[in-house]
Order: sequence, then structure tokens, then C-alpha cells
Amino acid sequence: MNRYGYQQYKQQSVNTMTRGEMLLLLYDEILKRLTRAELALGKEDYELFDKSVTRSREIVVYLKDSLNFNYPISNELSRMYDFFLYELSRLEAGRKPEIIAELRPLVADLREAFGEADKKAQV
Repeated sequence: MNRYGYQQYKQQSVNTMTRGEMLLLLYDEILKRLTRAELALGKEDYELFDKSVTRSREIVVYLKDSLNFNYPISNELSRMYDFFLYELSRLEAGRKPEIIAELRPLVADLREAFGEADKKAQV
């Protein structure tokens, strides 16, 4: 498959995703970037580490900016995203893998909760 065809395929699959699927994809991406940051720390590849943490932060900011505050849960999610951003700042400043170990399960739990909610919404 040529590069253009692959890009077209990616674009089409993103365009046909439900909101729930897109949300899960974003959480998966955060988890992937946290893992990448952890591996980069182990290899002392600080450029990759910084890129991974920055991308994680960008996704969390996007998630926070896309909240609809007509729903009460949005206030709770906003505080959670603020906490994630705080922890990512600590991670970037201190380069401590312990912070990743604390943050990853929280992101995974939130992802799982949204996954369950998406399943129930489709029924």
C-alpha cells in the first residue's frame, strides 16, 4: 500500500469513528505515550521522553477543552484532567518513572470507565 493510500485509509477510519471510539483512541494514545516516555527514560533518550510527555499533555488539554459543561460529570473530569496536567508537569520536571507508575493506572481506569459507558450507550 502506498503512503497516500494509507493516509487516506487513516483519515477515513478517524472520520467514521463514534465519539466513544475516538475518546478511547485518545486514552490509548496517552497510555502509549506514557509507556514510550518510561522506555525513553530507561535509555536516557531525553528527546523522545520530552516529545512523549508533550504529546500526552496535548491530548489531555484537548480532552479538557472538549468538555461539555452542560453535564455535571464535566466538572469532575476537568479536575481530573487538571491533575493529569499537574502530574505530567512533575514528570517532565523530575523525570521520575514513579510518576508514570502512579499516572498510568488512573488513565487506564478512566479509559475503562469510558469504554463501559460507550458499550452501554450502544445498547
